[in-house]
Amino acid sequence: MELSFSPPSSLGISALNTHRNTSSHQPKIPIKPTSKSFDLFFKSSKPFPSSTEIYSLKRSSKLAPNRHYRRNPIRACSQAGAAGSDPILNKISDFKDACWRFLRPHTIRGTALGSTALVARALIENTNLIKWSLVLKAFSGLFALICGNGYIVGINQIYDIGIDKVNKPYLPIAAGDLSVNSAWLLVIFFAVAGVLIVGLNFGPFITSLYCLGLFLGTIYSVPPLRFKRFPVIAFLIIATVRGFLLNFGVYHATRAALGLPFEWSSPVAFITTFVTLFALVIAITKDLPDVEGDRKYNISTLATKLGVRNIAFLGSGLLLVNYVGAVLAAIYMPQDFSRSLMIPAHTILALSLVFQTWVLEQANYTKEAISGFYRFIWNLFYAEYIIFPFI
Repeated sequence: MELSFSPPSSLGISALNTHRNTSSHQPKIPIKPTSKSFDLFFKSSKPFPSSTEIYSLKRSSKLAPNRHYRRNPIRACSQAGAAGSDPILNKISDFKDACWRFLRPHTIRGTALGSTALVARALIENTNLIKWSLVLKAFSGLFALICGNGYIVGINQIYDIGIDKVNKPYLPIAAGDLSVNSAWLLVIFFAVAGVLIVGLNFGPFITSLYCLGLFLGTIYSVPPLRFKRFPVIAFLIIATVRGFLLNFGVYHATRAALGLPFEWSSPVAFITTFVTLFALVIAITKDLPDVEGDRKYNISTLATKLGVRNIAFLGSGLLLVNYVGAVLAAIYMPQDFSRSLMIPAHTILALSLVFQTWVLEQANYTKEAISGFYRFIWNLFYAEYIIFPFI
């Protein structure tokens, strides 16, 4: 503008090895399952065995010790293989993983889906002008947008290290997986590469829009301005970049590549307005999982001022207005929109939003539930772009 699980087979091996390695004079440490999936496993299983069954199990394990040792060579070989792997390859793999997390994949999905939807819409409106020679230009534009996205989220992470150690400790700089110097090299590369690609392929007007997006992303995060400290300005910046600039810029660039002057169509005007308001909701709700760190570092957000519950209801209410508007547009402008798609699709999305808000309320706004709610908002955002080319 998002845990790792052990394979089930490891449970059985760990249990067997624990029995073999624990001597009679060592105390037994009870193991309490913590994950929900583990609880469900026990609930769906048969009752615990009786004392007689436990005795027979112990007796059979003593009579067949080789059963334990047959599994150990496999485990030992896998450990030896891991220890003998190439350290250079491991470093490269770790760096790739850190770079991917640095790019914030959920924002890349939004950028990629949004640009693809706008290009698809422009091509659907002018199928007679489609040429294979435009494919390379389209991919270069997508890469430039991903570079711009990477610059904006990257510069924010560089200046938010302390906050991210509290709110998002999994991010690569906060986790110590990516140095600040490496992060600076990445954001400089993203900015330079993006501007060069746009400047060489899409003309001065689109280049100026692209640079405006980079500028807004910079003043959002970088002192002394650091407008993210001021909720209203921060919301407007995010809504402008992710809503208006992305949609208008991509559609304008696509029509220019087809040799057409810019012209608003009802569907494009709808999606630009819809997504700009949606981006505003993302800007409002993105602070919900970060309340703890924002309060610690005196970052003023609506979530810290008004509370998580009020902001969750505000975001849901704005999105419901969006969905009602989409249904009304389909009803009163049937010549421009597909009623058979617009009405049922947005009704289903609206109902799912109401249900997810109810789930958040029932969970009493725990940090896990808040994070799940924010991820759901992004999923609704993706869904809108998937629907858009066909409305």
